[in-house]
Parts: sequence; structure tokens; C-alpha cells
Amino acid sequence: MPKIEKNSIKKNFFMNVLLTLSTFIFPLITFPYVSRVLTPIGTGKVAMATSFIQYFIMFAMLGIPTYGVRAVAKVRDDREKLTKTVHELLIISGVTSLIAYIILFACIPTIPKLAAEKPLYFLMSSTIFLNCIGIEWMYRGLEQYTYITVRSIIFKFIALVAMFLFIHDQGDYIIYGATTIVASSLSYVLNFVNARKYIDMKWVGGYDFKPHFKAVAIFLAMAVATTVYTHLDTVMLGFMTTDTDVGYYNAAIKIKNVLVSIVTSLGVVLLPRASYYVETNRMKDFKTISAKALDFVMVAAIPVTVYFIYFARQCIMLLSGEAYMGSIAPMQILMPTIIFIGITNILGIQILVPLGKERAVLHSEIVGAVVDLILNFILIPKYAASGAAIGTLIAELAVLIYQMVVLWKDVRPMLKSISYLKILVATALAILATFWIPALGLRTFYTLALSALLFFGIYFGYLVLRKEPIALEALRFVKEKLHLNGKTKQEGDA
Repeated sequence: MPKIEKNSIKKNFFMNVLLTLSTFIFPLITFPYVSRVLTPIGTGKVAMATSFIQYFIMFAMLGIPTYGVRAVAKVRDDREKLTKTVHELLIISGVTSLIAYIILFACIPTIPKLAAEKPLYFLMSSTIFLNCIGIEWMYRGLEQYTYITVRSIIFKFIALVAMFLFIHDQGDYIIYGATTIVASSLSYVLNFVNARKYIDMKWVGGYDFKPHFKAVAIFLAMAVATTVYTHLDTVMLGFMTTDTDVGYYNAAIKIKNVLVSIVTSLGVVLLPRASYYVETNRMKDFKTISAKALDFVMVAAIPVTVYFIYFARQCIMLLSGEAYMGSIAPMQILMPTIIFIGITNILGIQILVPLGKERAVLHSEIVGAVVDLILNFILIPKYAASGAAIGTLIAELAVLIYQMVVLWKDVRPMLKSISYLKILVATALAILATFWIPALGLRTFYTLALSALLFFGIYFGYLVLRKEPIALEALRFVKEKLHLNGKTKQEGDA
């Protein structure tokens, strides 16, 4: 077995940020084109199908995408144990994927909303199989973020080219669905083929599924609760309103999801490391990286939230066009969820899960799902996309409050170390320096480019001057990378 490199957290974070940026750049290039060609109706159909299929993926995967990271991280130094663990989880998800397909294929012809778009739903169902064989959780548990990033960018580029080559009119929304699969899931085939580097692919026997069932049950319940309130709004919009309203909401959600990914990048790469620290009883290290992760979330999430609330109109205009003006209000309503999700990602996935307190995460997500369901029934009929956004906002806040109550004794010292005043002053200075830019009447792209440069430049500059720890560490990391690259180039020239 090749030695599994235990990359530094900084390197993992850098690669995950690069992966997140590719997730941002991909829609930044394609969505303006696709949204204008397909209109809100076409993008709404694909968004509805994607969200509906997500429920079947959730059942098929049984929470393994999260549980598997922790399970793999614990045995990553032993190829035999790692092989058995991966095989066991793969067999479990294979059986549940088959069940998911049986139920889905029974639903599509019998539910009128789905039967009207049978080709689209059958196509999108391929993601169930791809998620099953993809074992992405194994690579995350092994901290193979360089591989994950490079592979993902390659397939996103292939999908990007395919979109411009094959999508030309409003009826091409099924092709759009196919390209989203290429961008998000087709690379999982490569994952399966590449897995032999880390595990044995032959049947080893002696499998013991019982140790996984209890944990998987909890993680499945967590996945159910999370999927309910993260996709329920889109599905309910699809059934209660029109494809156009789903298209409006989808444009807002796409922007929110990319920003959430950026803010939660550090938490994603810390999960396997945190689980490893807990398993080896290095609790001081565990608390240190947890505190640093919370600090990072606050430093990153607050300015991002404020900026995109103020410049929501310009973002929608650039990414989607005038046909999506109905997306502006939902986007502004959703932006504070970046802060809420950023914090709960650390409290739940980074602290509670490694400590084995999955039930607390589950309970918080059940609270969020119930709140979202009730508010959606009340608000969607009257406010459509904005009503769904309000439901999501309050649901995410409910999840945050629950987790904060559960972890208050542990989290309170971490929260005290955050430089709130510096962050708020830096954000205020940044907005004061940019609020006047829309009045210049520049083209949308130049308005966003100039405002972003000024806003985040002033924000980051102020934090560096005030010696905010996360800002200083980010600056040191960039300097180190530039110095290393410069040194490598000089050696190459020599």
C-alpha cells in the first residue's frame, strides 16, 4: 500500500478552496449563458429534478458520505482494515441504491409532475448509481484533496465545453441536466477505478456490517433531516407554484451555495483530522483546530454576507440576466444563512460528529426540517420564492440555536477569542468605501469587479493592520506560497 500522505491542514484547505473556486468559476462562466438560453422555466425544470432525485440519493447513501469520512480516518494507516471498511460501506450503499431505484422508477410514471418530464428524471437518476460507486468519502477520509481537486476541475471543464457545444435553445434543458451530471458526478467512475491504490478490490470476506448499522442509522437520519430542509423548498415550490418560480429560487440558491462552500471549506478538510485527533486522544489539538475554524468562519462569512446583500441585483444581472429579477429578493433573504451554516458546519460536523455526538446534530436538523416544512406551507403560496427563502433562513437559525445550546460550555471559550469588533469595523469601512459604486452607472461586470476589489481589499487590509490572527495567517500562507513558487522557478531556470 502506498504511504498515505498526511497533508498539512493548510495544504488541504488550499486545495479545498481551489476546488470551491472551481465550483464558483464553473457556474460564473456557464450559468449566464444557460439561464438566458433556457429561461427560468428550463433551469427550473432541472432544479426541480435535481432536488427530487436528491431524496433518493439521500436514502441510497444512508449518511455514509459523512460517516464514511470518520470511519476511514480511523483505519487509514492499515490497508487491510481500510479495505474491509470500504467494502462493507460500499455493499450497504449498493443494496440501498437498488431499493432507491425500485421506488423511484415506480414514482416517475405515476406522479403527473414527474411523468411529464420522464426523460429528464430517468437521466438524473444516474446520479444515484454514480454516488454509490464514487466512494468520495474514502478520499476525504484519506485527505486526498489534491486528487479530488484536480479530478473535479478536469470534469468541470469537460462539462463547460459540452454546455457551449450542445445547449442552443430552450428545449435543451435535458442536455443541461446531463452536463450537470458530468460536472458533479461522472468523475466518481474515476474514483472507483483509482481506489485500488488504497484498497484491495477483490472480495476479502469476513465482513461485519453490525458495527456500521447503528452509526449509519444516525447519519441517515441526519441526512434525511438535512436533505428535507435543504431541498424541500425547491420541491415544494415545484409542486405548489410554477417552474418559473423554481427558476428564480434556483438562481439565488446557486449563488448562496457557492458562497457557503467557500466559508465551510476549512471545516470540510478538518473533519478527518479532527476524527483522527479524537481517536488518538489529542483533545488539545482538537480544541485548537475547532477554535481556529470558528474564527475563520466569522472572518469570512460576515463580509461575504454583507457584500452580496448589497450587490445582489448586480450579481443576479451578471449571472442570470433581466429575466431573473425575481431572484433578487430571495437571494438577499438567503445571504445570512452563510453565517448560520458556517457556524453549524463547525459545531456539528467538526465538533459533535468527531466526538460521537451525532444525535445532537440529528436533533438540531430535525428542528430545522420541521420549522422549514411549517413555514414553507404558510409562506410559499403567498410569497413564492421569497417565502421559501424566509423558511430556509429561519430553519438554519433554528439549527444554529439548538447546537449552540448543546455545546455552549465547550464553545463559549472559543467564541470569546474571536475579534468581533475588528471584523465589524472592517466590514463597515468596506461598505462605506463601496456603497456609492452602483451610482456610477458602470456595466454590471465592472461594478462588481471594482466593488469587490475595494470591499475585500479594505476589509482584509484593515484586519491585517489590526493584527487579526486569521488574516495574518492567511497573509503568511500566501507569502509562503509565492516564495516557494519563486524559489522553484529560480531552481528550474538554473
